[in-house]
Amino acid sequence: MKELKVRLLVIIPAFNEEASIGGVIASVKRHAPEADIVVVNDGSIDATAEVATRAGATVLSHLYNMGIGATMQTGYKYAGRYGYDVAVQVDGDGQHPADSIRFLVDTLVKNRADLVVGSRFLGEGDYKPSLARSTGMAIFSKVVSAVIKVKVTDTTSGFRAAGKRCIDFFSSRYPDDYPEVEALVLLHKKGFSIMEVPVTMSERASGHSSITPVKSVYYMVKVLLAIFVDLLKRV
Repeated sequence: MKELKVRLLVIIPAFNEEASIGGVIASVKRHAPEADIVVVNDGSIDATAEVATRAGATVLSHLYNMGIGATMQTGYKYAGRYGYDVAVQVDGDGQHPADSIRFLVDTLVKNRADLVVGSRFLGEGDYKPSLARSTGMAIFSKVVSAVIKVKVTDTTSGFRAAGKRCIDFFSSRYPDDYPEVEALVLLHKKGFSIMEVPVTMSERASGHSSITPVKSVYYMVKVLLAIFVDLLKRV
């Protein structure tokens, strides 16, 4: 794929990812050399910031852990302040395929979409979530698809490309806690266009997910309530 004619920023949210962050940055540089990279270090107590700096990324550090919503909003504020056309979220745990960054961005640009989400459930793939997670994902997919009137198969995917209008919106408004699902509803209410493309994600390069079966149920209930509240209030 030829080089994209946009100013591209890759935002990597990271919390205690010293074991994987260097490899993630190297992979982004290899597959999307035209992109600038900012790592938003969310109050890590390990060497995440130091490793990311040595790997050549710009590092923005929170003084304490603020959660993924605040972390991504910091990244979007940076993207907006420095005039980037597209911002791509790539998680710091190594799950998101850097070789698909250009695919997401190219789809966004060609279709003039506001947000393109990389889905683990379109096309071929071997991603197999736990029963609790798969149940929650299926419910989110049905609810969000019904709300935004566009079929979305992977509402919890954090691998996504946002255009300039979306960057501006997320700079001023981004959901807290586990924001990926709720963000889709907010974008729909503002009239933004959303697309999905198939991607194949890897297992975490290091560490363990913090989402246990009990937390999955709590997360599902919490996000569903947030969605319905969003439907009732003005954005």
